[in-house]
Order: sequence, then structure tokens, then C-alpha cells
Amino acid sequence: VQVVESGGGSVQAGGSLRLSCAASGYNIRYLSMGWFRQAPGKEREGVATIEWDERTVYSDSVQGRFTISKDYTKNTLYLQMDSLKPEDTAMYYCAADRRYGYCERSDCGYWGQGTQVTVSS
Repeated sequence: VQVVESGGGSVQAGGSLRLSCAASGYNIRYLSMGWFRQAPGKEREGVATIEWDERTVYSDSVQGRFTISKDYTKNTLYLQMDSLKPEDTAMYYCAADRRYGYCERSDCGYWGQGTQVTVSS
């Protein structure tokens, strides 16, 4: 399984961005997948995860503002980010695992290189 992120950039507070994660080598329908982020000087944290049955879990800090989804026709994972805040600034990583629930436990086996999101006030 390989995953490659895209879609990061710079935006003002209140704006929106959509991150994409193109997967190859496996059908995403059967992958546990998630988005994680790491800001300078901070530990990596889970943002959102989605399982085989499309069960989603969001961190409290993004609940109601971010939406995770899968496009099976494109074998791609998305993260729609709305009402962005300066504290959302971080490197965002896409991750995947063949085992159900593992990304929800932040124990994904396959990771992308990351895409930078910067939100200015």
C-alpha cells in the first residue's frame, strides 16, 4: 500500500482546503485510513479516521469543521477542512492499514510524506 497526499497550502482563518490522499496497491474500500497532523514542537495527533464500514471518528478539535471521506472510483481519501483556524497549522499526513480499526488507534502501517497546511490570522 502506498499513499500520497496533496492539496495543502496557505489560507486565511475562516477559509477552506481539501486534502487528497491517492492510494495505490490496494482497494481503499478495505483499508482503515486516517489523517494525522503534527505542528512544530508538538506530538503527532489524530485528526480523523474512517473504517471499512465508513465509520468515522474525529478529534474534538476538528469535529464539525472537518469531513473525512473516501472516493472508491478514484481510490482516494479526502479531508475537507472548513472554518480553518491558525491552530490547524501543521504538516498533515495520510495513513492506511489493512487491519480494521488500526488507524483509529493511531497504529497505521502505511504513511505518506505529508502536506503542509498553514492558516494565518
